[in-house]
Amino acid sequence: MLAFEHASRATKGARSYQEDTALLWKRADAGALARAAAPPANGAAVVVAVLADGMGGHAGGALASRTACETFLKAYEGHEGSNRTRLVEALDAANHAIADAVDADPMLAGMGSTLVGVTFGADGIEWVSVGDSPLMLYRRGEIALLNEDHSLAPELDRLAAAGAISEADARRDPRRHMLRSAVTGEEIELIDVSRRPLKVEPGDYIILASDGLQTLETAEIERIVAAYADDGPTAVANALIRAVEALKDPHQDNATVVAVRLVSQETARETTEPVTAPAGAGGDQD
Repeated sequence: MLAFEHASRATKGARSYQEDTALLWKRADAGALARAAAPPANGAAVVVAVLADGMGGHAGGALASRTACETFLKAYEGHEGSNRTRLVEALDAANHAIADAVDADPMLAGMGSTLVGVTFGADGIEWVSVGDSPLMLYRRGEIALLNEDHSLAPELDRLAAAGAISEADARRDPRRHMLRSAVTGEEIELIDVSRRPLKVEPGDYIILASDGLQTLETAEIERIVAAYADDGPTAVANALIRAVEALKDPHQDNATVVAVRLVSQETARETTEPVTAPAGAGGDQD
């Protein structure tokens, strides 16, 4: 039988406040499902992870990301239907919750967040995302980005590839991290939804992160995950955040990592850390 181990870690970076939130939810019967002879029916999720990177200042950004994550998980749990349907409905609920918060306090106008939500089950993983928080798959030594980047970075990179601007100019452009889509309570311009479940294999890592992790080059993220993969999600998440902090970037944004690994039930580690926790708390298995 298969199980999911997970852990989350975060750093404020050069900021004096934290605007990232990461939360995890598991089915109440997840342990029984993992031990059952048959997989959960209808592709039911065993674990749901959600991460949001807030914007709108100290108070607004933190409130936006927390509101988005908490509402997302509550809505996912409360809806029925396919994972894809529940993910989209949960995103819509999170967006409406942001709108309600701004209506209640106009001083919060302009707050919002990115959001990436992922379900883990017998059929594999499915996701919905808005913004530039990356969702990555690590498999057999290689990292692949699974979701779309809704910042201007891909557009600038395409201009560089076409020869319209230089690669150096594309990397330095101050608009690079501007978002083309976010959860703000208004109509969401761009949404990335997985078309079908992505099968995962024992030893795979799924990594949700805020864009602060991208201070590290992709090759460095890949190297770190490979070096600590056998030690489990807590080791991987810790190592990635340590690497971000070691760079001492004077403009380092908040960085949050959620690492989830698929393992056989027989080899899954026991842990006493909480299952559902804000970014910076620890790991567990399901």
